[in-house]
Amino acid sequence: MNKNLIILVFALAVLCSCGASGRMAYVRDLWPDSVGCAAELTEIRLQPYDKVSIVVSSRDPQLSALFNLPVVAGSVADGDTIGGRGLSAYTISREGDIDFPVVGRMHVAGLTRDSLARYVKRTLADRQLLADGVVTVEFANLSLSVLGEVRRPGRFAITRDCVTILDAIGMAGDLTDRGDSRKVVVIRREGGRQRAYTVDLSSARSLYSSPVFCLRQNDVVYVSPR
Repeated sequence: MNKNLIILVFALAVLCSCGASGRMAYVRDLWPDSVGCAAELTEIRLQPYDKVSIVVSSRDPQLSALFNLPVVAGSVADGDTIGGRGLSAYTISREGDIDFPVVGRMHVAGLTRDSLARYVKRTLADRQLLADGVVTVEFANLSLSVLGEVRRPGRFAITRDCVTILDAIGMAGDLTDRGDSRKVVVIRREGGRQRAYTVDLSSARSLYSSPVFCLRQNDVVYVSPR
């Protein structure tokens, strides 16, 4: 009797586990060796009030130092924690500009990290200020939030040029057992208004065709409960 009871309990546990994983499965309509429609990956573009670090270097350190902000003690987001370290950053104005040393005002809103680096390098060369400059651009305060039925909700730093909604779910430790993979909402500010997009993570068609598959700074990802 005890042996049969143990077998019954084990079987029920397996069934419950299979049922839970089935409800939380991602892209269930995309099987191994099948071909799905891949979404176009879009890079993060800078917006007003974003902060970026721009470092210029060359064979002449004294000359390149003219185009760098002084390194000061500051804080920068790292994952969902805040850590202090040297920070040299520009805050993009409401008009989308930064005030760059020697050069003056530069319009940077709408640029990617790579295109901003090329823009600064080209400007210095065109004005015959620095011919062999190497420009490095890093995000300083860009972040997104993941809330709801995830294992580790919080605010997470954006350190890469492209962050997908699956990346964000992974940062937050995946869905909880109560999370509904079919009802994930991304809240995004567009044109002065907040807009909500619903994404079904269990459907490759819904996921990869969604305009929020690639996230932007300040997006909020909310996982609804079942």
